[in-house]
Amino acid sequence: MHEKPYRSIVKTISWRAVGTLDTIAISYFITGSLGMAASIGAIELVTKMILFYYHERAWNKISFGRVKIEDDYRI
Repeated sequence: MHEKPYRSIVKTISWRAVGTLDTIAISYFITGSLGMAASIGAIELVTKMILFYYHERAWNKISFGRVKIEDDYRI
């Protein structure tokens, strides 16, 4: 099965939204500063979306753990 690049982009954005809220909450807990927590969240939002996108695209090129649909595969 092949995934198109736009699927990776949508998955990237949705996952980063969850991850960034988590990072902001943890940062606020540690620093006690909402401004600092938001700054940390904003920076990691951008860097981790870029990293995830390329990570996802690299995994699409690897056949590890994939099964062809036409194969007669039974567990």
